[in-house]
Amino acid sequence: MIFDPIYLIMMLPGFALALWAQSRVKSAFQAASQVPARLSGAAAARHILDSAGLQDVGIEQTPGHLSDHYDPIHNVLRLSEPVYHGRTQAAVGIAAHEAGHAIQKARHYLPLVVRNMAVPVASFGSNGAFFILFGGVIMSTVFESVQLGGILINLGILLFGAVLVFQVINLPVEFDASKRAKAELVSLGIVPAQEMVHVNKVLNAAALTYVAATLQAAMTLLYFALRYGGSRD
Repeated sequence: MIFDPIYLIMMLPGFALALWAQSRVKSAFQAASQVPARLSGAAAARHILDSAGLQDVGIEQTPGHLSDHYDPIHNVLRLSEPVYHGRTQAAVGIAAHEAGHAIQKARHYLPLVVRNMAVPVASFGSNGAFFILFGGVIMSTVFESVQLGGILINLGILLFGAVLVFQVINLPVEFDASKRAKAELVSLGIVPAQEMVHVNKVLNAAALTYVAATLQAAMTLLYFALRYGGSRD
């Protein structure tokens, strides 16, 4: 597949957008890391959570660079070292975004509820779709079992479709978390409204990475449908 020129052409826009988004995230984070904030990322997240009545949500430091995330199962914000300790606009922006996810869960934000329900299927689809699909191709071509091969191909395409659905659902979840983060930072006086430019750049750049992931999933599904969708009786 990776040597199919059609596949490479179809995936090029998604790959290009992903590379550009990652470059934007890196440059925006570095720039915002030079701008001081009145609180560290952990303190800002704690202030936001407490103001929302979420004293039960924990905050922990986690290894890695930009490995920040909200763990809904254990109800914990896990912040990377530069974000946890950093007293910069980059740190408070990312920490506030993760706090936004905790607020979404507490408020039963519908797209988050749906996304969490879709996680098991999407996880299996992203890992298993390729093997099932190409197992179907092998059954059809090598073992000449066209009917069984067609069933496996259709199942593989369907499973990868679940990955695309997950990515589409994930977009409003991430956008809303950033929207909540920006509003909380200003309303709680963590970052003055006139100084939000660097936070906005970091969160807007991060949003592009989710758009790129969705585009990549859409183009991969389209390729599978065009390339293998007719391989059945």
